[in-house]
Amino acid sequence: MSQTPNPPRPAAEAPRDLVGIGIGPFNLSLAALAHPLAELDTVFYEQRPGFDWHPGLLIDGATLQVPFLADLVTLADPANQWSFLNYLKDRDRLFPFYFAERFHIQRAEYDAYCRWVADSLPGLHFGHQVDAVRWNPERALFEVDFSRLDADGEAEALGRSYTRNIVLGVGTAPHIPDPLRPLVEAPGVPVIHAADYLQHRERFLTAEHITVIGAGQSGAEVFLDLLRNRPAGREKIHWLARTEAFAPMEYSKLGLEHFTPDYTRYFHALTEPVRDRLVAAQWQLHKGIDADTIAAIHDELYRRTLHGGWPDAVLTPAVTVRTAGRVATTKVELHLEHVQQGARSRLTTDAVVLATGYRERPLGRILAGLDPYLCRDSAERPRIDDHFRLVLDPSVTGHLYVQNAELHTHGVGAPDLGLAAWRSATILNSLTGKDPYPLPGRTAFTTFGLEQQHVPGARRDELTLTPLVDGR
Repeated sequence: MSQTPNPPRPAAEAPRDLVGIGIGPFNLSLAALAHPLAELDTVFYEQRPGFDWHPGLLIDGATLQVPFLADLVTLADPANQWSFLNYLKDRDRLFPFYFAERFHIQRAEYDAYCRWVADSLPGLHFGHQVDAVRWNPERALFEVDFSRLDADGEAEALGRSYTRNIVLGVGTAPHIPDPLRPLVEAPGVPVIHAADYLQHRERFLTAEHITVIGAGQSGAEVFLDLLRNRPAGREKIHWLARTEAFAPMEYSKLGLEHFTPDYTRYFHALTEPVRDRLVAAQWQLHKGIDADTIAAIHDELYRRTLHGGWPDAVLTPAVTVRTAGRVATTKVELHLEHVQQGARSRLTTDAVVLATGYRERPLGRILAGLDPYLCRDSAERPRIDDHFRLVLDPSVTGHLYVQNAELHTHGVGAPDLGLAAWRSATILNSLTGKDPYPLPGRTAFTTFGLEQQHVPGARRDELTLTPLVDGR
C-alpha cells in the first residue's frame, strides 16, 4: 500500500541571518542580546509549547548556584532591557528585593524571570519542532525544516527556513543509568528521574520507603524536601551516592575562576587528552552540593535527635547499583555494591528518585544532513572552535554555533549560567564581524598557564614572566 507523500514545505522568501534551535536559558540569552542589533534577522524555534526550565526541580526554597547577576544579559550588557533587575522593576519588586539582600535567588524566581523575557521577546516560536538541517551549496545557505505542532504535540503544518547561520541550544536530557532504565520506562513503576520529581512528589511522600540515588545538588534538594515532609522517627529514606562522599561544591573565590572566560580560553587551547582528563577530574566544581544545602540537611537530621533516638534515614556514599528489578507488584529491589568495601547487598524500597544528572542531547538526528561536513576529534565528537562554532568542511560558508554542547572543548563553564551572556556576546560579535558587545580582556586573578591567551583589547603589560635560564 503506497503512502501519501508529505506536502511540500513552504520556504521563507528571504534568508535569515541566524536560526536558533531550542529556547532554553542560553538561546534565550542570545535572543535577548540579538534583539537590539537591528542589522540581524533572527528567529528561534522550540518544540515545547512555552518556556519551561526544569519544572520538576522548582522545589520551594531551592536557589540558583550562581548570583542573580548571572542573568541572561547583565555580564555582557548591564543596561539591557531584559536584565533581572529590570524584570524586578517591571514587577514593582525592586525595593522588596533590595531589602531581602539575596545574592542567590530562588530557582522558581529565575524561571519566572526567563518566562517574562520569553513572553516579551519577538522572534521566538514555541510549538515548532526542527526536523532536519541541511547545507544547500547552490544557495550557500542552511535549510532548516520544521513542523508546527498543535496543542497535543502533533504536527499540523510543515515549514522551511533558509539561514546563513545556525545556533544549537537544545540543552541536556536526564541521564538514566542502564540498570534502572527498564524500570523507568515501565508504566506504573515508581522509579523516576529527579527532573520529574514535583510531578510525582505527593505520591512519593506517601510511599512507605523511598530511595534517592545521586549525590549532586538535585539529589540533596530532593532528599532534604522528602526529609522535611516525613514524620520524625519514621522517615524511612535511603540516600545513596556513587561518589565517595557527599561532597561540597568547590565555591572558593579562586576556585570559581574556573568559570571565567579566561579559564575557558585556556582550556580550549589545551590538547584533547589533557582536556578529557581535566573534565573528569573537575566534577566537584559543578557536580558537588551547595554548602548551605548540606548544612540544612545536617540541621534537619540533628533536629530529629533532640528528643532521643536517630532519624530513620540512611546516607551511604561509594555505592553503585549493579542491577534492579520488581519485587511482587509494588516494590523495587536494588542490588548494591560498595566500591570501597567490595561488599554487596540488596535494598527493597517502594519508590526511587534518580538524581543521576543530565547529559548533552545527541545532535545526530538534527545534524544528520550535515554529517559529511562535520570535522570530528579522535573520540568522534564535533570539533568546536574558540568562537563556539562547529568546525565544518571549508565548502560550507555558513557557521553553526553551539551552546552547552562544548564541555569537551571549552570545559566546566559550558553548562554554567554565569557564562551565558559572555558566550552569547562572543557568538554575536563573531556573527556580525563587529564588536557590538565589547568583552573584557581579563576576567580572573589566576593566570592558568605560563603563556596567557591573547584577547583583542587586553593590556599586554599586566604580567611578565621571566624565562628560566640553565634550568634554574
